[in-house]
Amino acid sequence: MMEKVLISIPNGLVARMRSAIPARQRSKTIASLIEAEVLKREQVLYACAVAVENDTTLRDEMDEWDITIDDGLNDGSW
Repeated sequence: MMEKVLISIPNGLVARMRSAIPARQRSKTIASLIEAEVLKREQVLYACAVAVENDTTLRDEMDEWDITIDDGLNDGSW
């Protein structure tokens, strides 16, 4: 399934894209570039999450935050 998305691209880049990428290949090319960028960012986020998981000092500190879990959330006042 495909969805159309409206994006803004600088005029000069659009002109270069139109001259370098055939019309029937533009969506596929843009999707591939976005996929690569999203994957790269997901890998960075995953690495951060792993680092947090492995940081015993931070994990111990976060365990102390558990005392706030029921801090007024179940008293019906909101």
